[in-house]
Amino acid sequence: MELIETHAHLDYATFDDDREILLSQANERGISKIISIGTKATSSQGAVALAARYESVYAAVGWHPTDCLEAPDNVIATLREIARAPKVVAIGETGLDYYHLPSESLGPDASESEKKKRDDPYKVKQELIFRQQLDLAVELGLNVVVHQRSAFDDCLRIMTEYKEKVRGVWHCFVNNAAEAAQILEIGSLVSFTGIVTFKNAKEIQDTVEALPLEAMMVETDCPYLAPVPFRGKRCEPAHTRLVAEKIAEIKGINLEEVAKVTTQNAYDFFRF
Repeated sequence: MELIETHAHLDYATFDDDREILLSQANERGISKIISIGTKATSSQGAVALAARYESVYAAVGWHPTDCLEAPDNVIATLREIARAPKVVAIGETGLDYYHLPSESLGPDASESEKKKRDDPYKVKQELIFRQQLDLAVELGLNVVVHQRSAFDDCLRIMTEYKEKVRGVWHCFVNNAAEAAQILEIGSLVSFTGIVTFKNAKEIQDTVEALPLEAMMVETDCPYLAPVPFRGKRCEPAHTRLVAEKIAEIKGINLEEVAKVTTQNAYDFFRF
């Protein structure tokens, strides 16, 4: 049985003391490949370095939306050469995130016009670097790892414009089945994390139940979002198997079927 961990932040310092042990443990649990995800230039370079060092590791190169204010006006120039390295299999993570906005610092009495004045440039910069990374993905013939939080409509609008050019995997998917269907309509996929194992994740579990296996992949987003029974602790690549096990439980099928289909989805999407 083979599983692919499609979203990990292996370059984080929290893994510095035992990274090789964790990679070995993941392999023992059937995880054959792990994609280390870039969130800006430095972490993208870190992901590429890890891919060069470890056989099972691959890299995605991108700039995270919440880091947009640190981004240059042209991220293509910054990311292009990094993305041409061996074992780079996607652009990302990139996308839109409106969960925390600059206007939060204004306090509860701020007017809507004050909030808009503060938030609009932030949203504009996010969209700018998102579109640039989509253009880079088209140029390099890669697909994209999409981050979306509290920005579904805008993210879908932009991805729809690119639907004939590039596909996306909407990682750490927590939306409902109707919104997942809109993503599938433009040729993209969704990916589930350990959140699917949480007791309060009924809507996400309903989405898993409604979707065909061909629409999804599995991930951890480690070191975040450790699944039950490790919730609250550091998440690790080996926990990918727990995500797959929960999907199998929800859908009433065996783990081997989940592994077979989601792994094939990953091979088709990332083109290892």
